[in-house]
Amino acid sequence: MPEEKSLLRLVVTKGILGAVIAVVVFVAAKLMHFPPVFQIMFMLYVLLGTIVYILLDAPALPSFTGAKAIAALVAFYALVSGAFIAGANVLPQYDPSVEKGKIDKIVKPKLAMTEKGKVDELLKRSEELNARSQAIMKRLETIGGAEVKSIAASTGSTGGAAAAKSAGGGGDLIALGKDQYELQECYNCHKIGGKGSVKKRGPILDNIGNLMKPEELKEKLLNPRAWMAEGFDKEYAKKLMPDKYKELMADQEVDALIAYLSSLKDTSVETPKPIKK
Repeated sequence: MPEEKSLLRLVVTKGILGAVIAVVVFVAAKLMHFPPVFQIMFMLYVLLGTIVYILLDAPALPSFTGAKAIAALVAFYALVSGAFIAGANVLPQYDPSVEKGKIDKIVKPKLAMTEKGKVDELLKRSEELNARSQAIMKRLETIGGAEVKSIAASTGSTGGAAAAKSAGGGGDLIALGKDQYELQECYNCHKIGGKGSVKKRGPILDNIGNLMKPEELKEKLLNPRAWMAEGFDKEYAKKLMPDKYKELMADQEVDALIAYLSSLKDTSVETPKPIKK
């Protein structure tokens, strides 16, 4: 009887101490914004520590021998194993893919704000543009090698658009130029046929074919500082038109785009006058 009272007192006193520590650990984990699952795990660790603490000071058990000792050992391991298995089943299981998704949601927006993130995004965009450009190049090849070259060369001189139209594959070249217009996302800053940017970033292009020669259009595309649209002084000063197309586009793609722009001759739409700088 005295041993039982002593064990009971030990469980009560150390159990209370363990409960207090568990609450403190839980509150501390919550204040440090640990996920709920971690808060619970920390409390369970304190509980296990409390049990071990009690067992270390617990009165000695009567000794067992023979079959009783083996049975007691098996029962002990079964109890401990059952506790761990039950705990593992109750607690949420670790899923690497889920955790990676959570990390990506936190890290990606912050990475995108850094210079490296911007570079990575540009590289990714460049790869996408390259893939689409390759598809357009294949379409160019189907037109006919020599014929395409002669049409492309004609866009470098006065009347290039007309030559492109009159040649057998001219219509296809202009269509490819329209594809390039879409591919390079020129509509983000310009408007054609009432479709495109709603902000004043770049001039409307519906009648640009009557206002600029093909070689002038090409100069503007490859060197945006060479020309300025009338009334777009602020946009010109801010260098809103990117200086990237000479690296981003192949010669054939440039020629196709110029052929398309040269074909835009809708006089009913007011297009700002180009000014040579």
